[in-house]
Amino acid sequence: MAQPEKILIVDDSADDAELVVRTLRRGGHQIDFQRVDNAETMRDALEQSDWDIVIADWVMPGFSGLEALKLLRAKAGDLPCILVSGTVGEDA
Repeated sequence: MAQPEKILIVDDSADDAELVVRTLRRGGHQIDFQRVDNAETMRDALEQSDWDIVIADWVMPGFSGLEALKLLRAKAGDLPCILVSGTVGEDA
């Protein structure tokens, strides 16, 4: 059996993070994940574990996806990151 993919999810919403997890699992991925929602917990997670990928919300109160990306680059250089947004706009 293959090792689960280790995913660090940076999101202020536990519900949105769970949606990401369920979607990946429905797609056949075996994953272990941790959710963080601020710079301090993200920094700790990056130092405490080896991650395969980071998925970060673009818009969060007090901590943005851009800040998460900058922290990631400073701490883990070449670790892949996907920025997502739960914000949906409507164009008439």
